[in-house]
Amino acid sequence: MMFPTISLSAKNWFFRYKLYHLPFWFLYHYLWWAVSMGNAFKPASSLTVLPYAIKFSFYFIFQALAVYFNLYYLIPRYLEKSRFAAYVGLLLSTMVATTLFIISGYYFSSYVSGRSLSELYGGGNEAECFYRFLNNALPSTVASMTLAMSIKLTKSWIQTQRKQQALEKEKLETELEFLKNQFNPHFLFNTINSIFFLIHKNPDMASDALAKFSELLRYQLYECNDLQIPLHNEITYIENFIELEKLRQNDNIDIALDLDRRNTHLFGIAPFLLMIFVENAFKHVSKHASGPNWIRIKLKMEGGKLDFSVSNSTSPFTTRDIIYYGGIGLKNVQRRLDLIYPEQYDLQIKEDNVQFDLRLLLCVSELVPAQGDVPVLNFNS
Repeated sequence: MMFPTISLSAKNWFFRYKLYHLPFWFLYHYLWWAVSMGNAFKPASSLTVLPYAIKFSFYFIFQALAVYFNLYYLIPRYLEKSRFAAYVGLLLSTMVATTLFIISGYYFSSYVSGRSLSELYGGGNEAECFYRFLNNALPSTVASMTLAMSIKLTKSWIQTQRKQQALEKEKLETELEFLKNQFNPHFLFNTINSIFFLIHKNPDMASDALAKFSELLRYQLYECNDLQIPLHNEITYIENFIELEKLRQNDNIDIALDLDRRNTHLFGIAPFLLMIFVENAFKHVSKHASGPNWIRIKLKMEGGKLDFSVSNSTSPFTTRDIIYYGGIGLKNVQRRLDLIYPEQYDLQIKEDNVQFDLRLLLCVSELVPAQGDVPVLNFNS
């Protein structure tokens, strides 16, 4: 015996256009009708009669339109942007309009069948029929929209929780990996060693380097516990890191730094996001004895858009290491960007045997002062 098969493309088409919603709404209205009639089988026989099928289709079509208008227009545009008064007003208007459209289905079915309303739907005059239709259509509309909103909000809450868990896991992994790679004994001992020799050679410079080293440690251990930090804090950390790296590199690397700090205190960014690219550049910069070794770092802000680029000289054998083994790895960074800034960034990477170029274009969130002048993120900007 041969069974019909459904191709993968057909399945994708079925789910892509959410056609599975049609049987859901059909079943919902059938059950509502069955409960109101007190009989599970009577609605099935009624659907074979044209006037009742027309009435059923008006419930089906207009309540579905109202539900999707609310879910995909009113909620994103008004509720999610905290425009509560406008949302409530438009939601109530939508319910009333939907109810009136459904009631018109009763009159249309009466017109098509050539029978009076009292013959089709019970006795009473026009006014009594209208109020009876209203008592049926309005609760059904409110119930359908409430059910859809409950499903939508529950689904959004579950997705938010999963994303939050993924972000927390990614943040912990990032911090652990970063600390493991950054604060390894090689880095610590070399930096402390450099500062130790500076104490005898140039005490003022040694004091300044020790202060930067202290700020760097404090930033990593205490100031990066949130998902977002002020952008200028990340820039300060990058500058301190580079100053300490200069001590370790013994002037073998030409470093060009162009960090535009204007308005960076107004915006927030995920901690260590930019620092990872800088750390990778220092870890994988070329070590030519006779040729040039260089790193170029540039940052500028245009409105809420961050333009950050890092370039460094490479040798033919270091480029692959940059991609797969540098720091926490650029693949992990991209996964982190996908989680924190979905569809809000563009990461461009170019590489050859001479140099490695990376550019990040990122839409960052604005920091808005709240009570007590504590900066909080405004995600509605």
